[in-house]
Amino acid sequence: MGTNTSGSGRASRLLDIVVLLIAAPVIVPVGVLCALAIRLDSSGPALFRQERVGKNGSPFTVYKFRTMANEPNPIVPDASRITRVGKILRRFSLDELPQLINVANGTMSIVGPRPTLRYQVDRYTDFQRRRLEVRPGLTGLAQVNGRNALSWDRRIELDVEYVELQSLFLDLQIIARTIKTVLSGEGIDGHDATDPLVATVDPTRPEPAEPTEPAEPTEPAEPTEPADSGDPPVEP
Repeated sequence: MGTNTSGSGRASRLLDIVVLLIAAPVIVPVGVLCALAIRLDSSGPALFRQERVGKNGSPFTVYKFRTMANEPNPIVPDASRITRVGKILRRFSLDELPQLINVANGTMSIVGPRPTLRYQVDRYTDFQRRRLEVRPGLTGLAQVNGRNALSWDRRIELDVEYVELQSLFLDLQIIARTIKTVLSGEGIDGHDATDPLVATVDPTRPEPAEPTEPAEPTEPAEPTEPADSGDPPVEP
């Protein structure tokens, strides 16, 4: 059983709302510009949607700006498939901005373990599954301590440590450190060989689509895109 209290959960939600209200005047125009740049740079939708696993194992749809070619892509990112605009968005983590929609609807928080995929969760040990005791976040303890430069096990350990220590003060510390991490680009690249995703799956195989709703017969299927650079185990 987790040590996270309802009080810390309420404080986290209050922080989410405050950050959204403060950031909205800047984030909305930046998001519009990002979407326009994506559409001008390559064919396909500006947004990428994918099913992820949230608090207590509940599935939800996560939103990102599309950074790769509008076609099936391998699970482990191939740099040649990343668009010109996508490279810029990934470098400054701007591809994550649409996840503020998830924060607004309560499926994610500003701070928390990064949301993961179902077939990754299926490989969790009981200890690793503890990271699902809180809502996933835009940034977290693992993201400000090395991101992809960390091993899979160490990222999970930091996620569980966050679950155990969650507090408003810790969230504020992580947000402050995230600004430095994003600007420096620390840990944005790399995929640890011990990641279950890399170790057990053919990296050239396209990632399986995980739509939350059946696709309309008259519309093409949504392209698959690898996990973002801040996600465990590949990120993101």
